[in-house]
Amino acid sequence: MKMQKSISNKIHSGSKMVRYFFFVAGITATIAYRITPFLSPIAVKISWYVGTVGFILYFTHRSHVENKRANLVKEYNLIDAVERGSLQGDQKTAISYLVKTSLTSKARYNSAFIVVVSILALIFSILIDLGFRF
Repeated sequence: MKMQKSISNKIHSGSKMVRYFFFVAGITATIAYRITPFLSPIAVKISWYVGTVGFILYFTHRSHVENKRANLVKEYNLIDAVERGSLQGDQKTAISYLVKTSLTSKARYNSAFIVVVSILALIFSILIDLGFRF
């Protein structure tokens, strides 16, 4: 029989250091891509690799976070809970919006797509740099 995780394990956001790591990975990747027009050819290659690996790390993390949020909304039936709850007016509207968009947002698919495409681009670039021709 499969043991179900407690809610505290499901919502654990990771340490401050882990969150900072993914934040820095995303910023580094963005800067690495944006500076390429100003670099020498070898530096462009290095910057591209740094940016691609950074985006793989960052968007893998984002996809995981967005999936976790959507799964919590589904698993705990949070849309119905908000609708039936005692919140009123703007509070209820705001919470309802957050819960519904956590479930319906396509951000997790966008992040997953970026990860897959980045991994493929990284693999093909490494193969080309190693002399393989397609």
